[in-house]
Amino acid sequence: MEPNENKQPPTDAQVEQEKLEQEYMMDTGSVIRTKGRHAIHCLTVVGLIEGHVSADQSQKVTKYEHVIPQLVAIEEDPDIEALLVILNTVGGDVEAGLALSELISGVSKPSATLVLGGGHSIGIPLAVSGRRSFIVPTATMTIHPVRHSGLVLGVPQTMRYFEQMQERITGFVESHSKISKERFVELMMHTGELVMDVGTVLTGQQAVHEGLIDQLGSLNDALNYLYGEIERRG
Repeated sequence: MEPNENKQPPTDAQVEQEKLEQEYMMDTGSVIRTKGRHAIHCLTVVGLIEGHVSADQSQKVTKYEHVIPQLVAIEEDPDIEALLVILNTVGGDVEAGLALSELISGVSKPSATLVLGGGHSIGIPLAVSGRRSFIVPTATMTIHPVRHSGLVLGVPQTMRYFEQMQERITGFVESHSKISKERFVELMMHTGELVMDVGTVLTGQQAVHEGLIDQLGSLNDALNYLYGEIERRG
C-alpha cells in the first residue's frame, strides 16, 4: 500500500484557511502560528520602522499600526503559546519603536527575539524586549544618540525633549538587558568609529559580550528556548 493512498484531499474550509494565512503573511510579514509541536506566532520587523509619518514608497518598512493589533491578538489568543520576533532593521521612528518594545515586553507568554543582519538604532530596544534575546554572529547593532532629520529649533525645550527621549531608551535597554546604563551611554557617545557621527557598531559576539544580547544563536536556538519555556509552564 502506498503511504499516501488513504490521505484525504483538503476540504474547502482547509483550502480557504490556508489561503487566508498566505494572504496574512504577504500583508503583514508574519505567520499567524507555526505548525511545529507548539503554536508560536512569528513576527518580523524589517527595514525601516514607520511611525506617524509615511516613509518613502521605495523603502521597505514595518508599519507600527500593523504590529500593534498583532501583539494584542497574540496576548488574547489562547491557541498561541509563544512569540518569536525576528529583526533585521535599520531603525526608524523612535517613539513608534519604543512603543512596540514596551508592548512586546508586556506580552505574558514566552517570547524571544532574534537579530539577523542588523538591529540598529531604535531596533536595539526591540531586540532586548523579549524574555530571551538571540543574535547571529554575522549581525551588527549600531548604538548612537537620538537623531532628528529636518529642522530642529535650537531652544532649551527642544534639547530637553531629546534628552528625555534618550533617557527613556537608555532606561528601557538597561532594564531589559544585562548592560549597565553607564556602559550603554559610553558606547553611544563613542567617537572615531562612525563617519560624521558618534556611536558604536557591535558584532553579534560583541553584543553578547557587552551584555546587550543574551546569547549567540540562530532560529533553532530561539525555537528550542520557546519550546522549553512552554513545556516548563505546562
